[in-house]
Amino acid sequence: MYFTDRGIEELDARRGDEEVTFSWLAEQLRAFVDQHPEFETPVERLATYLARLDDDEE
Repeated sequence: MYFTDRGIEELDARRGDEEVTFSWLAEQLRAFVDQHPEFETPVERLATYLARLDDDEE
């Protein structure tokens, strides 16, 4: 188990039944980066990954 799995499990346990929009998620990611600029690159990578999930893999 990766260390990050704990946070993912907590997210699922606390908010797993909620529905959110990608606009809401984008706003939360912006707010997080505003508070924690040192995480800008990982958040950018996650956002890009989520944005391109449906792209054909080459």
